[in-house]
Amino acid sequence: MRTILIPAALASLFALAACDKPAVVAVPAPSPAPSTVVVPGPPGQPGPQGESGKAGDTTVIVTPPASAASN
Repeated sequence: MRTILIPAALASLFALAACDKPAVVAVPAPSPAPSTVVVPGPPGQPGPQGESGKAGDTTVIVTPPASAASN
């Protein structure tokens, strides 16, 4: 068991040592801050009022089951 672990440990040590190279990373220059700032204005006039609903009117929307193919 010991004879198997020692060569495996040495091989992994040499493999990791071969990858220890400094890498050059080019950092992009920061972009300038935007010169315009969007500020929301005052609220507009309210829209026209819709007509009120009637008693007893109900709209039922039936969707197909999820397993049905939709071609």
